[in-house]
Amino acid sequence: MGADREGSAGRRPIRAAAYAACGVVLLAGCASMPDSGDLRGVDSTPRQDTQVRVFAMPPQADAQPSDIVSGFLEALTSDDPNYSTARQYLTNAASQAWKPGLSSTVLADGPGIDANRLGGREGGDDLSFTLTGTKVAQVDEQQAYSPAGGPYDAPMHLTRDKKTKQWRIDRLPQGVVMGKSDFQRNYMSVNKYYFASNAAAGATAQPAAVADPVYVRRRVDPMTQMVRSLLNGPTSWLDHVVRTTFPTGTALKDGVTTLTPDDQNKLTVPLNEKARRVGQAQCNEMAAQLLFTLQDLTPAVDQVELQSGNSRLCSLREAEAAAVRGSVQQPGYLYFIDSKNRLVRIGTGNNSSTKAEPVAGALGEGDKELRSVAVSRDEDKAAAVADDGKELYVASLVSGGSLGGPVLTSRGKSEPDRLTAPSWDVYGDLWLADRDPGNARLLLLEQGKGEPLVVKIPELDGRIQDVRVAADGVRIALVVAKGNKSSVLIGRIERQQEAGEDRPTVSVLGLHTATPELGDVTAMSWAGDSRLVVVGREQDGLQTMRYAQVDGSTPEGPAPAALSGIKEITAAESDRLPLVAYSEDGIVRLPTGGQWQKVTDGVAPVYPG
Repeated sequence: MGADREGSAGRRPIRAAAYAACGVVLLAGCASMPDSGDLRGVDSTPRQDTQVRVFAMPPQADAQPSDIVSGFLEALTSDDPNYSTARQYLTNAASQAWKPGLSSTVLADGPGIDANRLGGREGGDDLSFTLTGTKVAQVDEQQAYSPAGGPYDAPMHLTRDKKTKQWRIDRLPQGVVMGKSDFQRNYMSVNKYYFASNAAAGATAQPAAVADPVYVRRRVDPMTQMVRSLLNGPTSWLDHVVRTTFPTGTALKDGVTTLTPDDQNKLTVPLNEKARRVGQAQCNEMAAQLLFTLQDLTPAVDQVELQSGNSRLCSLREAEAAAVRGSVQQPGYLYFIDSKNRLVRIGTGNNSSTKAEPVAGALGEGDKELRSVAVSRDEDKAAAVADDGKELYVASLVSGGSLGGPVLTSRGKSEPDRLTAPSWDVYGDLWLADRDPGNARLLLLEQGKGEPLVVKIPELDGRIQDVRVAADGVRIALVVAKGNKSSVLIGRIERQQEAGEDRPTVSVLGLHTATPELGDVTAMSWAGDSRLVVVGREQDGLQTMRYAQVDGSTPEGPAPAALSGIKEITAAESDRLPLVAYSEDGIVRLPTGGQWQKVTDGVAPVYPG
């Protein structure tokens, strides 16, 4: 399994040989490279079975500089836990200074070597060159992924030891670098979980569990990696709006190097003395954080026991942990607008009929022409935007309720310049944007009523076209248009209650793209704790539907089955429920592992949220 390498004029490709024995693949950079003249990249080999462990070959005696360079780059893509083989290609001083965990730089085609930047002289004892490529992403020291672009340019230097006459690398960039396919083979995305700390004023619901995706090495004890990562705290981007229940300084007990569940699927986690004095309620939340995290990694853990010193602190099973998750609610119904302008619903249970029934209350009577709706997560009320996009109504989903007047009116002169579809958060607050060019705003109606709060978005560059709040109430997805391009931006929701103020100041900060590879997004929905389903157009103009991670990476697994003419899409937080879309065929749904099926005629399908 070689690292991807960039091959172009002046960088002719060389393939590294891969050897497999007893489920282990040994990597070796085995191409020859002269001391002067052309330096060459190394192409990536085909992806191997993800269960195969991959290890690098150490440098051979009297290896040429080419073998040292390619061998080192190959070793970066191996499953060596501490990069001990890669260090053998370095001088002692360089090995001590090198910190591979500082970052991982992902290149489109892997590192190439620019033949035009060679230094040194033939027969000399040093050689300088430059690793080059096109950046795709960066994974930082906290294991957080972020898309990147532009050229990669990093100097390296080789020296020949005066006594041993062996070539070694004595200067190199910090972190590791590899191509995209090697990164996908070596790393995987896993959610670690914390609790929301920015609850709306007066909220009484259980604090929501919030996913914090990180990338860990796939075959280097990922379970222990994830426990350590969770204990180290949330990533910098999320840290502003979440909390952990682990006391400051909590870590694994000294001497604990690996964690493995027993044959009853119970994982025992020995912690240091910092956790010794926690109470039962706090310990249960700590165990819940661990369970949520580990179950995102593997189904092999359904119970966690925490220990500190010689004491057992608490034990928590999967069913008990669900009670403290907060944000997870199984929707009772799918909602949409039928041909009679009524808000109707279809049950989501296995035995539910596909026949739609009008909801109770004014929105089920069809007296008002509607274009979009949102149903609160407790399914007690709904918000609806009139067909012309000008007015927002909020009504109870109980019999006898009246529609009343609009709670919000846009002054935009045309429908595209008026209100977006609304979205409810877990605290019962309602979000939407007014696209009026003269007064474009992101708005928040507390409990769906009253004077709207204008949400501050200092980093916004463009106009909001769509709004979807995550189930945790901490993150928000916005479709933002700028020029002829629209993309999905993810922001975190921060609430501050100033002394003497009746209402909070609400801001959306830390905006970053979740769709770096799409040129035009036309529809999107949350589809899990850290995943969205997005409909858009590729750079070549072809419509596509795909899943996207909130950090801008591409999740593993297949994309949803293709469907043309999609105008709106909705998904539940649980992947047990089908995707549902409004397309040129009406309301259609995609069962797990199946094909799109027409349900009925109608528009604007939504799950609660």
